[in-house]
Amino acid sequence: MLVRELTEDDFLESMKLSMYAFQYKVPESEIPVRKEGVKNHKILGIWDDDTLAAKLHIIPFNVVMNDAEWKMGGIAGVATYPEYRRNGYVKSLIIDSLKQMRDSDQIVSLLHPFDFSFYRKFGWEILSEKKKITIEKMDLKFLETQQGSIRRYSKETHNDEIEKIYQQFCSQYTGMLKRETNWWKQNVYHKDSQLAVYYNSEIEAKGYILYKVKESKMEVQELVALDHEARKGLWNFICQHDSMVETVTMNLASQDPFPYFLPQPKVKTEVYPYFMARIVDAEECLRRFPFLHEEDSLFLHLEDEHAPWNNGSYLLGKGEIKVFKEKTGGQCVHPPKKGIRLNINSLSAILFGYKRPMELYEMGYLNGSKAEMELFEKKVPALKSTFFDFF
Repeated sequence: MLVRELTEDDFLESMKLSMYAFQYKVPESEIPVRKEGVKNHKILGIWDDDTLAAKLHIIPFNVVMNDAEWKMGGIAGVATYPEYRRNGYVKSLIIDSLKQMRDSDQIVSLLHPFDFSFYRKFGWEILSEKKKITIEKMDLKFLETQQGSIRRYSKETHNDEIEKIYQQFCSQYTGMLKRETNWWKQNVYHKDSQLAVYYNSEIEAKGYILYKVKESKMEVQELVALDHEARKGLWNFICQHDSMVETVTMNLASQDPFPYFLPQPKVKTEVYPYFMARIVDAEECLRRFPFLHEEDSLFLHLEDEHAPWNNGSYLLGKGEIKVFKEKTGGQCVHPPKKGIRLNINSLSAILFGYKRPMELYEMGYLNGSKAEMELFEKKVPALKSTFFDFF
């Protein structure tokens, strides 16, 4: 089956397929704006005569990885009309998308899955988890008063201070989206969202929350704090709504210390997988990754069924990455017996920091000697992955 890239003339057909598959309606007046919004997307499609049977969007982004930026292809809008399902159309689109992203130097890919097991088959793995806590009114207890102050803003009064806070916060994690100002205005602020920024006594912006209050409920859609003072200051601001709300829900990074430091930490807490990530170009990712103990060498023998250019053996150490591949298609020439064998899912989970090498070894996802696993564990720095956005 032939996969081809859609042109602007095909955008309306793509929108019709999305509306049918995802069960929504775009008003006629909004169609020009929607079409403008996908101009930077690479949309791949499979046609049956003049009918667009299936399609997939690749959106160009950057993600922050250890203070560096990596080009990322965001997979979205994967859809098929019911009469064309279970014909392998989506599989063909996904495999072609990997080639397209590699050609565009998008070395990693992220997506929000409708089904985790489906995308795992193609090499994507869990990137991050979200933590949602629900706090009842009686548990809105103030902490000690902080020296700073709170200022409220809105989408219309957006300023670059919040962007700077977010950028500093990103350096603590892997996988977070590099947000441009337009992305903030169009995709981060939700309907009726408000913004509260915490300033310390030196008038330095140190944290913010995006939130809305409606029908006696406060929903904190995003909380970012650069230090504990800001965290406590934002919590006290939330508590100031105690006469207005019955419950507060907060969406947090899974590693966020809420609610540990609260007077009543026993609150309803839900933790669930959120986004998935995949390495598209293993060689480039391994070259950029900040491995430790570079004086000690270690072989990784990598398998990638759907991106065969990644198949091979990679020697880590001596300040460089050496690659051993067959020129004609992927398998390593005379791979050494020693080393760690793993697939692209496991390597993605490790490099993004979602799982440690030893964790995956204990679950049977990595094969090698105990000594090699211990060395791999030492080589990989302690990382924390998280992701706030949606596309």
